[in-house]
Amino acid sequence: PMAATAPAAPDWADLARRSKAAQRRRTFFLHAFLLVCSLPVIVPYLWLVTLAFSPRGSPIGATLLWRTLVVVLPAIVVWLALTTGRGAGRKMLGPLVVAVALVLLAVLVGPLIGMENWQFLFNSDVVAEIKRGVGDNDYPPVWLAAGNSLLLAGGEMVVVCTVATLAAYYLSRFEFHGRGAFLKGLMVLHAFPVYTLVIPIFLLMYWVGMLDTIVGVVLVIATLELPFAIYIMKGFFDAVPWEIEMSAMADGASRRQAFWLVVLPQVKVGIAAIAIFAFLRGWEEYVFVATLLLSKTNWVMSLFLFFFAQDTMGLDHGIVAAIAVFYLVPSLVLYAFTQRYLTQVSFGGIKG
Repeated sequence: PMAATAPAAPDWADLARRSKAAQRRRTFFLHAFLLVCSLPVIVPYLWLVTLAFSPRGSPIGATLLWRTLVVVLPAIVVWLALTTGRGAGRKMLGPLVVAVALVLLAVLVGPLIGMENWQFLFNSDVVAEIKRGVGDNDYPPVWLAAGNSLLLAGGEMVVVCTVATLAAYYLSRFEFHGRGAFLKGLMVLHAFPVYTLVIPIFLLMYWVGMLDTIVGVVLVIATLELPFAIYIMKGFFDAVPWEIEMSAMADGASRRQAFWLVVLPQVKVGIAAIAIFAFLRGWEEYVFVATLLLSKTNWVMSLFLFFFAQDTMGLDHGIVAAIAVFYLVPSLVLYAFTQRYLTQVSFGGIKG
């Protein structure tokens, strides 16, 4: 009888190449899909930026936008194709694509941009001049509004981080009657729409004499943010083994020293995350600052931008866009340098 032929051995190298190629195609199409889905968000922000750098009184904002899109969108697609491609050589071409895109932007967009809209940063009379067109020039300097925003966001961040860290440690390490109900209550408080409390909070701030003060707004927003921050920090403390703290105390450390020197460094990512969330919430807050801050000297950037855009509607879109970009910069810078902390936050055992 004829001997049965053995099946040919699979070409593992070829299978590996095909698998990697399929993975690269999936990654590229996924990124392209996400890019297309992001266009409704990206295009308005690009329009805001191009309008902010267009010459005052010039109708070339749309031209700037389209020229920017013509350069930026193909550059992103090519960059994605190269960085998801095979070989180190193709990935090294990514910076070259960025450089070419910058050169094209300098050639096509550079001659059309101007800095006239940004004079409000150094000359408060620019805002007053525009406001005279609607019969009102009583506006605080933009730097005063920016300082108030930093004071509000920074103060809220400090209060939230301090209280949430201490409360979450106690909830994580100690058993007491009603602990489970308290944790459920935290989530219930966070689930309710906070804006239903505007009128009661306004009356409370009036009765205690903290209406029209930055400190009052800091306390209000920090109180509303604490349930979520405590819940997040408790998850981080739960992930720290109890044995580490017990070992420190067995070596002679007090409970307070074990907390500061051993446990707290283990949850620094969580503290950074809630600090970022708290700062961004305070920086972008509008409803409560519009309700509780009455005098213009206490205005924050959200109030300054809203009322200036409302009062000058149709008069000068360029300077309104410039103020909006100025308002966006701190949030973008903060997120760019701290996004790695936000991706390490756990929600109910699911890590972001």
